[in-house]
Amino acid sequence: MTGAVSPDRRRFLTAGAAVLGAAASARLCLPDAARAAETPLPEGVFSLGIASGDPLPDGIVLWTRLAPDPLAGGGMPDRVVPVEWQLAEDPRCKKVVRAGIAQARPEYGHSVHVDVRGLRADRTYWYRFRTGGQLSPVGRTRTAPHPHSSGGSLRMALASCQNWQHGYFTPYADMLDQDPDVVVFVGDYIYESTPSATALRRHEGTGEPFSLVQYRNRYAQYRTDPDLAAMHANAPFVVTFDDHEVDNDFAGEIPQDPDKQPHDAFVARLTAAYQAFYEHMPVRATAVPTGPHIRMYRRLEFGRLARLNVLDTRQYRSDQATSQTGAQDPSLTMLGARQKRWLLNGLQGSPARWNLIASQIMMAETDLRVGEGKLWFYDAWDGYQAERNRFLQEFRQIRNPVVLSGDRHLTMISDLKEDYADPGSRVVGAEFVGTSISSNGDQDQEAFRREWDPRRPDNPHWKLLDAHRGYHLFDVRRDRIDAQVRVVDTVRRPTATPSTLARLRVEAGRPGVEVV
Repeated sequence: MTGAVSPDRRRFLTAGAAVLGAAASARLCLPDAARAAETPLPEGVFSLGIASGDPLPDGIVLWTRLAPDPLAGGGMPDRVVPVEWQLAEDPRCKKVVRAGIAQARPEYGHSVHVDVRGLRADRTYWYRFRTGGQLSPVGRTRTAPHPHSSGGSLRMALASCQNWQHGYFTPYADMLDQDPDVVVFVGDYIYESTPSATALRRHEGTGEPFSLVQYRNRYAQYRTDPDLAAMHANAPFVVTFDDHEVDNDFAGEIPQDPDKQPHDAFVARLTAAYQAFYEHMPVRATAVPTGPHIRMYRRLEFGRLARLNVLDTRQYRSDQATSQTGAQDPSLTMLGARQKRWLLNGLQGSPARWNLIASQIMMAETDLRVGEGKLWFYDAWDGYQAERNRFLQEFRQIRNPVVLSGDRHLTMISDLKEDYADPGSRVVGAEFVGTSISSNGDQDQEAFRREWDPRRPDNPHWKLLDAHRGYHLFDVRRDRIDAQVRVVDTVRRPTATPSTLARLRVEAGRPGVEVV
């Protein structure tokens, strides 16, 4: 995989709706009799766009959801609807290599998840859907390299935290121009907060979502953002969730406010939230929820170049500590016993040059207290000291570990140290905490500096700290990872000016990260 953008590719991106939505000039190859037998559906069934995800060397997941009335439950008839799909080797879908019919079922919000297999490794494909005489946009996706491939490069984008009410998703427009091979989204795809009368873009509904229909409506609103929709249509996503897909700072089956959300009510909320997450994400059938449970931790391979371990740091964790002493309780777990063994085994036995960990929350220490003593943020890995420290010790034996995180609404790039209690302990890895797509909006940069700069002497492992909105872009090669912090000048308008805030590098065989 490479990050180069050809002139033809740029023309395809900018052609936009004129080409992608032209049903008359891009019909699926179906018999006339099949077309005549179709039952009419409401107009606009593809209002939520299309997406792909979780690339394998021989496969990809294709996604859409039929929703002609997206903010009112979807607006589809209460019946199973057949949806035709095609995967082709060209953007006009003339060279079709796979095709079939998927069933959009009302019990899953008329979402469609097609797990296409038998494809060629490290290849670009185009895909589309059709139902009821309506044709979807054309999407572009890519498979992972061959399992034994050890060369080449991988361009990866890291994104998180897109609050509809805080701003437009303008960083995605720049991400589209940078043409990543894959987008890793580490949580807070939606926010469950109540609609605000003063918000730049007001959430739909009248309150927080609790039911399945309410969560569907919230996801549908986010899916209508044009920059997000365009990015989904042009690169595969690898997604996981954090807290706001359900409830702020929840832990397992414990809500943020258990006095206001009884256990049974919160379990029902979890059940609804996880199903809506599945319905709107390009993930495989392994992620179909069972009640208040969903399997999201998984591993993706990009040849021998990179192994990506995707974590779930919400569903299996202990309740958050409330004190420094509590945070050091060895019984507390972030991952749960099974996921912890899975991660350690995957790191220890990895054949990959780079071992990447997609973690929703920050792993490096954040000491919030200026001067003597420490004050931690308990919802992050700092609140689970024993388990975090075990991983950091393990990193000594792992080849090139790099953690990719979100949650903090700021860029915080750090060395990972074996023991943060010992300033002289060795560096064992690197962490990139990506800033938010829109959450926190356009921050006051001077106020941010006044708050955070005094803390830097107590956190010498921090290499870069910033509060602009944007995302991180990585070019992964055998000998190094070149990283860019890409930011925009505003999320308060539908368009923005992007720039590179900083460039950083991680050298293979040399733990830690340096500003270039």
